[in-house]
Amino acid sequence: MGKLRITPHQTRTLIWWYGRRESIDFSPPYQRRGRLWSTHDKAFLIDSIINGFDVPKLYLADFQYGDSSLNEKKLPYAIIDGKQRLETVFDFFDNTLVLASDFVLRSDPTLNLGGLSLRDLRRNYRHVADEFENYSFDVMSVVAEDERDVNELFVRLNRSKALTGAEVRNAIAGPVTEVIRRLTEHSIFQESIRFSAKRAGDQNAAAKVLIFEYEGKPVETKKFTLDEFARGFQVDRKEIDRTRLELAARRTVDTFDMMDQVFLPHDELLASAGIFPVYYWLVREVSERFTDDIRPFLIAFEGERRKHREAQKALGASVSVNQQYARYDTLNRSTNDAASHRGRVEILKEAFSSYLDEMYDMTGEKVFRSGK
Repeated sequence: MGKLRITPHQTRTLIWWYGRRESIDFSPPYQRRGRLWSTHDKAFLIDSIINGFDVPKLYLADFQYGDSSLNEKKLPYAIIDGKQRLETVFDFFDNTLVLASDFVLRSDPTLNLGGLSLRDLRRNYRHVADEFENYSFDVMSVVAEDERDVNELFVRLNRSKALTGAEVRNAIAGPVTEVIRRLTEHSIFQESIRFSAKRAGDQNAAAKVLIFEYEGKPVETKKFTLDEFARGFQVDRKEIDRTRLELAARRTVDTFDMMDQVFLPHDELLASAGIFPVYYWLVREVSERFTDDIRPFLIAFEGERRKHREAQKALGASVSVNQQYARYDTLNRSTNDAASHRGRVEILKEAFSSYLDEMYDMTGEKVFRSGK
C-alpha cells in the first residue's frame, strides 16, 4: 500500500461547503448509497447544528494538490465518511428539509420555529439562519495513493455503524467488486426489482448470481463465501481467473436481458432479495420458446403455495400436505445455502414442466437448456 496522510482541513463554514457542493464526488466506488437517513434523523442533525452541539468529523479525499488515479470524477474532493451529514445540510440549504415540529432553540425556547425552512429562518429569524450557515464541521483531509487505503479507512470509520455485508464488501478493491458494480447498472436492478437497493441489496444480489455463473452452478452465498469471492478467491480457494470472470459477467448480463423480458417494472415477484438468485437460475435454464410463460407460471405457483400455507395454518393436520410446497417453504428458510438454491430451482423446474404440460402438447419438447 502507498502513503496515507490524514490532516485537518482548513476550517470552513457550511455555507462555504454548500457553495462548492458541485466540487465533491458523493459517489466514489467504496461509498454507501445516499438518502439512507429518515426525515427524523436529518432534522435531528440540523437541530444539533443550530443548537451548537458537536457533530462527528467528516473525512474527504483531497485531490487539490496534484493528479491522482483515484480521482475518477476529476473533482477536488470525494466523500469518505460523512455523506449523509453533508446531504442533510445541503437539503436544508435547498429548502427541501424543515426543522422538526418539536424543535426548541436552546438560546431562546420561547421562539416557535418548528416546521420552518432555512428560507423561513432567513426572512424572520436571521440570527438563527446565521447560526446554521456559519457552523463549521471538523473536516479531515485524506491524501492517499492506493485505493485500498481509502477503502480500508472507510470500513474502519464505519465499524461502529450498522454496515451491511454488501456495503463492507463494496469497499474491497479488486476485479470482482468492479464487475458487481457494473452489473447493478443493468435495468433489471434499475427498473424491475422491488426489494431495496439502498443498503447495497442490489450489489448483494448481483454478487450471488455472478458467483453462480463463475462456478457454473448455484453455490452457497453466505457472507464469508461472497467476501472471499470479492477478495479474489473461488469457492475452492483458488484465485479468481480474470478471463473466466469476464465470461461469467457476460453470461450474467445475457440472463439479466432475458429477465427483463420476464419481469415487470417493480415486479411483486422480485420483492424479496432472497428469491432473486433462484429466479435468475430458472430463467437462465428455460428454453427461449417458453420465456413468456415464466411469469404467469410463477404467479400461479406463488398463489397456490400461499393458499397451501394459509390452509395449513388454519386447518392444521386436517388438510393434506402438498410435499412440493412444504419442501419449498422449508428451503426458503435458509436462502443462502447451496442446497436451498438448488432445491428451490429443481422444484420450480418440475412445477414449470407440469404447468406447461397442462397448457401445451409438450411431447418431445425441450423445456430447459440443460435438457433436464
